[in-house]
Amino acid sequence: MDKNKLVLASRSPRRKELLEQMGLAIDIIPPDVDETGDPDQLPGNFVSALSEKKACYVMHQQADVWVIAADTIVVKNHQILGKPRDRENANHMIGLLNGRTHSVFTGYTVGHGTRRQMETHAVETQVRFKTLTKAEILWYTGTDEPYDKAGGYAVQGLGAFMVKEICGSYTNVVGLPLCEVIQTLKSLKAIQF
Repeated sequence: MDKNKLVLASRSPRRKELLEQMGLAIDIIPPDVDETGDPDQLPGNFVSALSEKKACYVMHQQADVWVIAADTIVVKNHQILGKPRDRENANHMIGLLNGRTHSVFTGYTVGHGTRRQMETHAVETQVRFKTLTKAEILWYTGTDEPYDKAGGYAVQGLGAFMVKEICGSYTNVVGLPLCEVIQTLKSLKAIQF
């Protein structure tokens, strides 16, 4: 695969791993931006705006590289579930998702400052949890895993036991819709096969 230099505007090791498994060399520049966003926006617009903000921050620092930025949220009953603050909050979040279907939205932006090119898209995936016992919820929230994850779980980690069904992109639930991101990189000629 032919590639230009790619920079990931994210602290997420999961996003970096997904891109590296495609054979891409990735540098990391974490964006220093306010990630609160406007909670009144539609979820796809919410994550798209945040991914653009992250990409622009890094493109101002590194104008002559391709930048990939993303933001992922979990949405249940029109409520955005962020990262749990503590165990009580994690128990509440997992309880909301217990035995139900929710949406995972990831907005991603690919941009290049000097070429003045930027594309932003949002991807939605439906995830259904099995019906969990109280003991299962308490066991899971007693691990370290929920506390830096949107919605309080990691589908690629211990949280996999809770996921009964996924409709849509699995890698989107991990934090980066790889199929769509690679297609965008190809369409912008940031990479070539």
